[in-house]
Amino acid sequence: MKWWASLSLRGRLVLLGTSGLIVGLSIAGIAMATAMTYSFRGSLDRSADGTVTEIAALLDEGGRLPEPLPAPSKQVVQVLDPQHRSVQAGDQTADLLVPLLRGPEVDRALHGERVEVPGDRAVQPDMLRVTAHQVTDGRIILVGVPLGDFHRSLDLLRTALWVTYPALVFVLVVIAWRVVGAALSPVDRLRLGAERITGAATDERLPVPPSSDEIQRLAITLNHMLDRLAVSRARQRAFIADAAHELRSPLASIRIQIEVAQKLGDWAAVSDDVITDLDRLSRLVDDLLLLARADASDPRRSALEPVELHTLLTSLAKRFDTVTVEPGESLWTEGDPDALHRIVLNLVDNAVRHARTRVVLAASPEGSSEVLVTVTDDGEGIPAPLRERVFDRFARLDDGRARDAGGSGLGLAIVRELTRRHGGTVRLIDARPGVRAEVRLPRLPDSTM
Repeated sequence: MKWWASLSLRGRLVLLGTSGLIVGLSIAGIAMATAMTYSFRGSLDRSADGTVTEIAALLDEGGRLPEPLPAPSKQVVQVLDPQHRSVQAGDQTADLLVPLLRGPEVDRALHGERVEVPGDRAVQPDMLRVTAHQVTDGRIILVGVPLGDFHRSLDLLRTALWVTYPALVFVLVVIAWRVVGAALSPVDRLRLGAERITGAATDERLPVPPSSDEIQRLAITLNHMLDRLAVSRARQRAFIADAAHELRSPLASIRIQIEVAQKLGDWAAVSDDVITDLDRLSRLVDDLLLLARADASDPRRSALEPVELHTLLTSLAKRFDTVTVEPGESLWTEGDPDALHRIVLNLVDNAVRHARTRVVLAASPEGSSEVLVTVTDDGEGIPAPLRERVFDRFARLDDGRARDAGGSGLGLAIVRELTRRHGGTVRLIDARPGVRAEVRLPRLPDSTM
């Protein structure tokens, strides 16, 4: 099927369409020829039956038949005695002594069959189609109809079909080629528009055809995809710019401190500050690598295992003096233990930095399919319009939760990404005072442990 693969879409559509038309026209031509054949033959048979009926009526009445026998033009009429001998004929029969039908042919005709015989039996140039009928006294009426006009009509019909059929197919191919070309022209315009779009041209879109069809819907869908890609590119550029800015700050600080130490010769005075900046730089790089891996990896390929949430919360609370865990029942979820640990740790770090006195951790069931993990602080809180914004990468607010304690603005972004990969959700709500972070994760039934 290499030839099929080498065809253009336009050629394939035209070939498929015209193939269907050719098959349809062929069936229609055969049906028409068959119908005309039966129509012509039926007309001849009805004419012969009419002549037989007229002559039989005369014989049944006991009257003497006229000489010659009455018959329409071109019909051959004979009357045979019971011994199948010709006793009377019409004026179209040149030889009275030569019966139109012989022996078994008479029997076949009397049983309703139309028998075709050579025309030379009646000195006729064409084949004869003979109809027979036996009257009450045993005599047999034979009516032969010449088939010359019938065959010529069929030949004319076949010739007309053979002449007009190829021409009609050619016209249909041309029309199909033009129609398919017109139908696919919007696709070609879409292709040309796609060639013009580059990574730098984020505002250019594909032309949308005015017709309300599948191609218009395809163009609209592709433009929506381009819109999403443009938003993604803008976010990526902003992310790169923010990452570069975050990396530049500790690097610049380290450079200044080293230059000062070189001039003053006092390396011990700047060593602690340099190590602090290096720690901040290391945490930032680790966060960036974590987000990059989360964006690129498939969550279905991660190593998942059951994790008991109260055990996880208790182990984290031991690291902080101001963090407590509310008692509760044993609750399990399935996921990557390191990722779940990072989710809760980032929330606790964020809460501890902004709490006045304490941070409370809790885990509780949410129906039979979810478990709710909460991290609550008693700090100043976050205004409702900004609670969604803090999950953006490198997002910082202009109030007390601004740049502090070495935060890079990636902690909550990491929480949302890792939670999403575990099939859960995270949000911030007002705790009055402070903020409560709610993480919902799929619950693993205790019976599976």
